[in-house]
Amino acid sequence: MVGCLLIHGYTGGPYEIEPLADYIKTHTNWQVEIPTLEGHGRELHLKDVSYEVWIEDALRAYEKLQEGCETIYVIGFSMGGMIASYIAANYKVDKLVLLAPARKFISVKYISYYFGELIADSVRGELKENDRYLHYKDKVGEIPFTANLEFIKLVNFTKPHLKDINVPVFIVQGKMDGMVPYKTVLLLQEEIGKDQTEVVLFDQSDHHLCLGDDAPVIHQLVQQFLEKN
Repeated sequence: MVGCLLIHGYTGGPYEIEPLADYIKTHTNWQVEIPTLEGHGRELHLKDVSYEVWIEDALRAYEKLQEGCETIYVIGFSMGGMIASYIAANYKVDKLVLLAPARKFISVKYISYYFGELIADSVRGELKENDRYLHYKDKVGEIPFTANLEFIKLVNFTKPHLKDINVPVFIVQGKMDGMVPYKTVLLLQEEIGKDQTEVVLFDQSDHHLCLGDDAPVIHQLVQQFLEKN
């Protein structure tokens, strides 16, 4: 049996990667697990939650797969990519997929573009049609400062483990990502090793790769990578 663990991002939830999970379920007979990290989901409750708990949540789902699966693939989106990398470096994982992994966070150049876009849409009266605005507007005020510190701690904790990954890695990144600078993948390649990493960049994709226009192609590429001998 093949098991596939998918890990969502910071302040997000399983919905961020469910389209990919559904694609995998439709095209394979694999066992799929998508844990909701503590405090995450459609409603956020991140006060007093530590980064260690997020890692523990992901490891519990991994251990559930390990009980009945000989082969385990791990897919991580954004912060989930760093947790997935930690698991791949320290536990038995056969392949690793990183979707916009948050090795470095916030592209200042693109944030300027992003807010310019919001202002323009607001002037035109089209703000309610802006997908990024709709995604983040309800989260304003829900994210305590301490949670952001825990996110930073998680990145700093998992980053040193990148060099210990010894399995094939597939990295997907959007060039229009407003959260993770796309050139971060070059650093990841250096840390993990170019000989074991495959990178695909999408010119028009932003951070939420599984929810954008390129998602159908991304889902196919991920499955092809995982099934490739």
